[in-house]
Amino acid sequence: VHSRFNLMDETLFLTVNILDRFLQRRTIMRKNLQLVGLTAMLVACKYEEVLVPVINDFILISDNAYSREQVLGM
Repeated sequence: VHSRFNLMDETLFLTVNILDRFLQRRTIMRKNLQLVGLTAMLVACKYEEVLVPVINDFILISDNAYSREQVLGM
């Protein structure tokens, strides 16, 4: 996802940091790990990127595995 959107390395590093901190505090089912990762990357993009991919782009790249509401609800 990071390379597909041509994001900065800092965005990837912040994504991993957000994901690590979330997983330290919450236990999630494996089927939701991709959703948590996408949401972490969306948050990281909002901090690091000038042009932030829209939520629908994240949904499409995940092969429509999640709805807009699921991403926003995370």
